[in-house]
Amino acid sequence: MTAPSVASQTAAPVTKGKFLWFLPTHGDGHYLGTAKGGREVSLGYLKQIAQAADQLGFYGVLLPTGRSCEDSWVIASALVPTTERLRFLVAVRPGLQSPTVAARMTATLDRISNGRLLINVVTGGDPVENKGDGIFLPHDQRYEVTREFLDVYRRLLAGENVTYQGKHIHIEEGQLIFEPAQTPHPPLYFGGSSVAGIEVAADIVDKYLTWGEPPAQVADKIATVREAANKAGRELTFGIRLHVIVRDTDEEAWAAADKLIEHVDDETIAAAQKTFSRMDSEGQRRMAALHGGRRDKLEVSPNLWAGVGLVRGGAGTALVGSPETVAERIREYMAVGVDTFIFSGYPHLEEAYHFGEKVLPLLPKDHEPPPAIDTLRAAVRGEIVANSAKPR
Repeated sequence: MTAPSVASQTAAPVTKGKFLWFLPTHGDGHYLGTAKGGREVSLGYLKQIAQAADQLGFYGVLLPTGRSCEDSWVIASALVPTTERLRFLVAVRPGLQSPTVAARMTATLDRISNGRLLINVVTGGDPVENKGDGIFLPHDQRYEVTREFLDVYRRLLAGENVTYQGKHIHIEEGQLIFEPAQTPHPPLYFGGSSVAGIEVAADIVDKYLTWGEPPAQVADKIATVREAANKAGRELTFGIRLHVIVRDTDEEAWAAADKLIEHVDDETIAAAQKTFSRMDSEGQRRMAALHGGRRDKLEVSPNLWAGVGLVRGGAGTALVGSPETVAERIREYMAVGVDTFIFSGYPHLEEAYHFGEKVLPLLPKDHEPPPAIDTLRAAVRGEIVANSAKPR
C-alpha cells in the first residue's frame, strides 16, 4: 500500500484533543534498564496513579497487556471503584480469547464502570510470547483472526444472536444476556503499521493508534490509513502513544532525559535490540529504526527523543522540554490529524503531576475538566507563608 503525499490531504487539523495517561503494570522507577531506583508496582501504587490522573483531568488511562504485565482486566476492575471520571483503555486479544468471552467481559466492565471502558485491540507482535500463549499463526493470519474476532465481538455487543463460521473462528448461537453501557459498544482502539493491520483498521475500528514517530512520518501514516478508510466508506480518528519528560526549562528536561538512561550499559541495549529484532511487528521495526540502537542520535525530531526505545519495547519516544515546548510539539501532531494522546513518564506518579499541572492547562481539551467544587472557591493552593499569609 503506497502512502499518498501529505500535501494531497485536505483534512482539517484537530482543534481539541483527548489526553490519557498510563498505568505501569510492568514496572516503574527513576531509571530505565536497571533495578536501581526501581519502584514496586503494587495495587496501592497503581491506585495512586489512577486517582492522580482522575483528579488532574486526564481523559483516561491505558493498561498494557502481555506476559510482562499484571493482568489489565483484573487491575482495571480493582481501580474502577476508586475513580470517578477516568476511563480505562483495556486490551482484548484476538486469538487468545474467545470473542464471546471477551464480549461478556467487556459488557460487564463497561456496566460496572458506568460506561468508562475503552477497548484496545491487540493482535500481538512477538512470536516467542505468542507461542507461550498458544498462538502459532504467522503475522498476516493473526490479522485474519482479528478481523473475524471483531466481526463476532461487535455483533454480540450490539445485541445480536451470532452464529459464525469463519476460517479461524466458529461460533454457534453466541449471545450476551447483559449488554454494555455504551451503545453499540465501547470505542475500539487499534494499532497496526503493516498493510494487513491498516486494512483491518480501515474496515472495522474507531480509532487508529500509532507510536510516537516524527510528525511528518505520522502525517504520512495517517494519510495512508485515511485513504484506506475512505475506500471502505468509513472515517477514523487518530491517536498516538508517547512518553513525556517535562521540566520547567528545556535544559532541565534534557538533563532528566540523560539521567533516565544513565545506568543503561551497551550490553543491556544490545540484548534488548536483539529481542526486538525477532518480532514481526512493523510498528516495532519502525521504532527501532529511529535510533538504530545508538546513543548518539537520539533526538530524531525537534524535542522528540528515542532514548526510551533503547531498552523498552513498543512506544519508544518521548517529548522532552518545558511545558510550553511540549505543548507546542503536541499541537504539531494535532495539526496533522491526531486527536488522542496517550502519555507516560518515569516515575509515572511524579510525571503525571509534571504533565497534568504544567502542560494540560496549555492544551485545548475535548473532554470535561474535573468539576468545580464550591468549597474550592476559598481554598488555598500551596503552604501558608509564615503561618499568616496566603501564597501568591
